[in-house]
Amino acid sequence: MKRQNQSELTEFILTGFSELGDLQILLFFVFLLVYLTTLMANATIMTVIRLDRALHTPMYFFLFVLSCSETCYTLVIVPKMLTNLLSTIPTISFSGCAVQLYLFVGLACTNCFLIAVMGYDRYVAICNPLNYTLIVSRATCMQLVLASSFCGFLISMIVNILVFSVPFCASNRINHFFCDISPVIKLGCTDTNLKEMIIFFLSILVLLVPLVLIFISYVFIVSTILKISSVEGQCKAFATCASHLTVVIVHYGCASFIYLRPTSLYSSDKDRLVAVTYTVITPLLNPLVYTLRNKEVKTALRKVLSRYSYSKTV
Repeated sequence: MKRQNQSELTEFILTGFSELGDLQILLFFVFLLVYLTTLMANATIMTVIRLDRALHTPMYFFLFVLSCSETCYTLVIVPKMLTNLLSTIPTISFSGCAVQLYLFVGLACTNCFLIAVMGYDRYVAICNPLNYTLIVSRATCMQLVLASSFCGFLISMIVNILVFSVPFCASNRINHFFCDISPVIKLGCTDTNLKEMIIFFLSILVLLVPLVLIFISYVFIVSTILKISSVEGQCKAFATCASHLTVVIVHYGCASFIYLRPTSLYSSDKDRLVAVTYTVITPLLNPLVYTLRNKEVKTALRKVLSRYSYSKTV
């Protein structure tokens, strides 16, 4: 079989949903509905936080940034996926694949670090409330967000170089619905074990290290909450952490299943199903969880809606 490297390769074929045949049309409308709902939900969260001064706190600043990042995250994957569902031959250019992988990994890593930062915010708020505004100042919030983004996209750059420095074989068929790490690097002609080990180490750095830090934070948080004398106070403290914990479990759970294992264990069918969860469902889950389980956000949303309704009647 004749080999061709990345300088000769001009496009990839994404075969992720091709075996579904006519069901791709139904899938298109389902994913489109979920995608539009995700955009609307995240836009609502960001608008409410921006307009209600009661939500101008570090906790909701981080939530605003996370919603913005999740919106960009879905923009990288879903529109191209929807287009390919209606295409006879679902393709993506070589450069488009490289850009998609870079932005996807960068935003995904950034989100992991942001969720860990939100855990630190909850730890300070509950375990050291008297010094909360001093420790988690506006400048500190900006520094934490910038550090999360810088680390996320630095790791993504390293991953991109490792993946696309591989000489690709004659086959350009990616067994996935977007350019993910394992499906792309599996097309390499040479031995990629060392590159995969480096990527696996980076996955541990991005997923396990923040998860361990979050776990340690919640050990101290639970210990502090149990010392609160009133049951009402305990319930209120637990309520402020419930939304964050839900997002942590879903986000890190799906990502760990895919990336914290060797490429040899890659299973296209199962992995595509999990990938749909963390690329399509999870970005919708985050704003819904923080809206439905958070009294302050629900109160602020009602205030904004009532203000908007009043302005229309005047």
